[in-house]
Amino acid sequence: MLKKYLIVFLVSMVPLIELRGAIPYGVLFGLPLWQTFPLAIVGNMLPVPLIYLFARKVLEWGRDKPVIGRFFTFCLVKGKHAGQKLQAKGSHGLVLALLLFVGIPLPGTGAWTGTLAASILHLGLKKTSIACMGGVLLAGCIMGLLSVLGVEMFGVIG
Repeated sequence: MLKKYLIVFLVSMVPLIELRGAIPYGVLFGLPLWQTFPLAIVGNMLPVPLIYLFARKVLEWGRDKPVIGRFFTFCLVKGKHAGQKLQAKGSHGLVLALLLFVGIPLPGTGAWTGTLAASILHLGLKKTSIACMGGVLLAGCIMGLLSVLGVEMFGVIG
């Protein structure tokens, strides 16, 4: 049983999968949602400060490297221009947009991608963390509901 909880925690930390895969895993294998949910939330949020603090530095470090330099420079330039445009429109809308981006469980969205975008846009660690936490909670609620409904609908228990 402990192994399943550990898998939920670790899967929620994996980029692109995050809690979108961890919560259905936990529910599908018979773990109670009330235990799976907070475990997946914590696992999903744990990398956020590290991503925010180091993603931009990694891009700046790699901008002059032979193989990755072009792509890293492209990301930095695009991020700077997008950030200037979005900051001119007001930062409150940007935080809400980030929350929704992280919270709607679609492929390519989530805390990893949202935090990376926020670091490029210089949103600030506090605003990024708040927006990501709200988004992760929203995604967790959506995935929890869909997982429980799916198990009840199809009667699948591992």
